Amino acid sequence: MRSVGLWRFQVPMDAGVVLRERRLKTRDGLLVRLTQGEKEGWGEISPLPGFSQESVDEAQAVAMEWLAAWQFDANVVLPEMPSVAFGLSCALAEISGELPAAADYRAAPLCTGDPDELFAMLQAIPGEKVAKVKVGLYEAVRDGMVVNLLLEAMPDLRLRLDANRGWTPLKAQQFAKYVNPQWRERIAFIEEPCKTREQSREFSRETGIAIAWDESLREPDFTFEAEPGLRAVVIKPTLTGSLTKVREQVATAHSLGLSAVISSSIESSLGLTQLARIAAWLTPQTIPGLDTLSLMQAQLVRTWPNSPLPCWPVERLERLL
Repeated sequence: MRSVGLWRFQVPMDAGVVLRERRLKTRDGLLVRLTQGEKEGWGEISPLPGFSQESVDEAQAVAMEWLAAWQFDANVVLPEMPSVAFGLSCALAEISGELPAAADYRAAPLCTGDPDELFAMLQAIPGEKVAKVKVGLYEAVRDGMVVNLLLEAMPDLRLRLDANRGWTPLKAQQFAKYVNPQWRERIAFIEEPCKTREQSREFSRETGIAIAWDESLREPDFTFEAEPGLRAVVIKPTLTGSLTKVREQVATAHSLGLSAVISSSIESSLGLTQLARIAAWLTPQTIPGLDTLSLMQAQLVRTWPNSPLPCWPVERLERLL
């Protein structure tokens, strides 16, 4: 016997969360539960506004159609829609046991502007110190000064930077000018610094700062290749698709000598705990980029270790199926 459950959620976000120049007041999405005999599996379907091609309403319609079919045919093919394929494949992987229980709850702390706050977080973390800094939100010169300050103050710190293609070549150079050349090797990478891939490659050649592809992975003309200055790819499963596709991308990156970083698309605590399990399974040597729960005001169904946020049970959500 197979049965399904589908719930819609809307979690309030902290004030000030901005995605591609739009304020995100709530995180909206779907939780799915598949039951087969004595086994059950959960998944999260949460298109990310400004990044996903599909809306929550579109994802909901596709998910409901698939769920109706799965109850009668366990081999029904997963939808192509990335967020739906990912959430459903996680639920199936929990039922089958494919998704291991072990999780990597390490997270590179996210700094969106206050260096003092990041210092405090990092000093409390034992072992390897890796942090992520959003750049491109303020003036490039300020970004360069902040990054330089962090690297100078903490000699064992490695930084991941994310510009979301926010800089022109001139602004990228202004940033680099204020980062001491002797610290640049401790910038693990900067994700997509410029508006085009070629501009980002040129930035890396001129500054010696490594880059990573993120948005590029989801463009039709992208192919995985090892190239000078490229150190990593950032894989956001909600934007990528099924677990099978995620595994293929990780394996391809590793075969080319590139790091693969499993990264959040601001999923709920349920989705984040699954991403932590995927990271422990597929990228055990790499700290994942999952430090986004603090942007929310509540957790859903499953809790992240040591989070002070209240956890909403499924009964609090709107049930669709």
